[in-house]
Amino acid sequence: MKLYGIPNCNTVKKARTWLETHGVAYEFHDFKKRGVTAAMLSAWLGQIGWQKLLKKTGPTWGQLPDTVKAAIKDDASALALMLEKPNVIKRPVLERGGKVLVTGFNETDYKNLGL
Repeated sequence: MKLYGIPNCNTVKKARTWLETHGVAYEFHDFKKRGVTAAMLSAWLGQIGWQKLLKKTGPTWGQLPDTVKAAIKDDASALALMLEKPNVIKRPVLERGGKVLVTGFNETDYKNLGL
């Protein structure tokens, strides 16, 4: 199991704490240190679509010009933005065997995964 995100993100911290408290083994992939690839993002986009993977809350999205925001209309345009600004990726992304289980953190969602 892999958890992708940024270590200082509060939502990522909550997810990591939940996994550790429940004895769930995982590998942490730090976007800042290890980066993100087009192949990784393309696989996720193919599974869940750009609407679920793009984080439209937070300062990075908020600081984008309206023209850039308006140009995000599909997986390809979202992919380009996420590669340029990884902070707009909704995090954390929890993945097992290449399959996205959930994005973000909600305790109920994690419990329902049966981890």
